[in-house]
Amino acid sequence: MTYVVGDVHGCFLALKDLIERLPLEKDDELVFLGDYVDRGPNSKEVVEFLMELSKHYRCIFLRGNHEEMLLNCVKNHSGCDLWYFNGARSTVESFGGIDEIKKYLDFFENTIYYYEKGNFVFVHGGVRPGIPLEEQDPFDLVWIRDEFIYSENPLPGKIVVFGHTPLAEPYLSSDKIGIDTGCVYGGKLTVFRVEDRTFFQVECTSRRW
Repeated sequence: MTYVVGDVHGCFLALKDLIERLPLEKDDELVFLGDYVDRGPNSKEVVEFLMELSKHYRCIFLRGNHEEMLLNCVKNHSGCDLWYFNGARSTVESFGGIDEIKKYLDFFENTIYYYEKGNFVFVHGGVRPGIPLEEQDPFDLVWIRDEFIYSENPLPGKIVVFGHTPLAEPYLSSDKIGIDTGCVYGGKLTVFRVEDRTFFQVECTSRRW
């Protein structure tokens, strides 16, 4: 089975609770849609939990716009104001400083922009409609919203599973499935099981951004 996990944003308790509730078997695959850090209080715990989880299950870690901002600031020393505007302070506090974040750069650098399996494409933000997947701009893959969400059939023949845009409930249509249900804003953390299109959710108890 393939389980797809929505935006975590430092909500460690919700993530741990939800993963423990999943009927996981050793051959299952977990696809994480990015935005593991920022806004919520426990970004370091989230990253360490994911790293440990990947030792026991096949895990695909996609890159969200928040990982992109973190890398730009911590590694490339650019865009730091944008990152802090978008909730970086809680991440820096959770890790205990920028130097401590640098110890985890391998995790962030090894995230990927999209993952394709069968007729499903998994991506953080979405895709630019009408452009082949392999030609997509990485900026769009982590940042795009309305142009993608309000489009029809943006990747012909594919169903795009995405996060990034928080919604009260999962977004389900013939060509898109959105599973960012605003955990860090007091909503829920959502997992989507691909094979039978089943949703798993827990309430988020961590509110700080």
